[in-house]
Amino acid sequence: MNDVTLAQPVPQAAGAVKATGAFFVETVTWVRHWTDSLFSFRTTRDPAFRFQSGQFVMVGLTKEDGKPLVRAYSIASPAWHDELEFYSIKVPDGPLTSRLQHLKVGDHVLIGRKPTGTLVLDGLRPGKRLYMLGTGTGLAPWLSLARDPEVYDRFEQVIVTHTVREAADLNYRELFEHDLPNDEILGEMIAGKLTYYPTVTREPFKTRGRITDLIESGQFFRDLGNPPFDPATDRVMLCGGPSVLTDLKAQLLARGYVEGSVSQPGDFVLERAFVET
Repeated sequence: MNDVTLAQPVPQAAGAVKATGAFFVETVTWVRHWTDSLFSFRTTRDPAFRFQSGQFVMVGLTKEDGKPLVRAYSIASPAWHDELEFYSIKVPDGPLTSRLQHLKVGDHVLIGRKPTGTLVLDGLRPGKRLYMLGTGTGLAPWLSLARDPEVYDRFEQVIVTHTVREAADLNYRELFEHDLPNDEILGEMIAGKLTYYPTVTREPFKTRGRITDLIESGQFFRDLGNPPFDPATDRVMLCGGPSVLTDLKAQLLARGYVEGSVSQPGDFVLERAFVET
């Protein structure tokens, strides 16, 4: 990893000014720059803020004129955690990320009071396997869900995929391959259930290719030792770029899948709520 900045956490007591209106004002506690185009940060979490793992929330900064500049971000931390984590791209001329990428520990960030989103367990019918298919920063909701004990209570097998252009963009690989299996609290629960499946599209890698192509060719299922998608047993969550989501959704519909929502659970759910500006 290059351009890495690790910061010491700020004690929770430093929880910033409490905003009125539509936003909490939280304090940045940790920042990590993975590459020139990707970074993560954490903030304090107001005790009144409640969300379900997999949801997104409006995040941003206050402009010079006092007005908020915000975009939707999937929350990368699980619902039980006492901090909020976010995973972002850097857009040099982006109105928000051009500023967010310069965050430092102690800075203040706006966090919306009303999280929402379709990538929650309540949007799915019961099943045997849960596939979470993500590209780029669309990994963020899986970072939340993969650390939520309820996921492992509901499913026998949990598969997280992350498709990126270059191997350097597999930023949370160590979390999935080492940290979670060895976690004192979650490790025993996750053992034998969680599978991480990274793929790279633009350079040599042990698993190379677009996730849609790997599904279509059957390599994805052969690598996992699983049968192809079956709406009777397999549930799927999707998060990533619009073109990939369109293709993945078409693949699932062709296999007889029904899209779900919290009001009417189905076989798969999708989200487009990660920031691109």
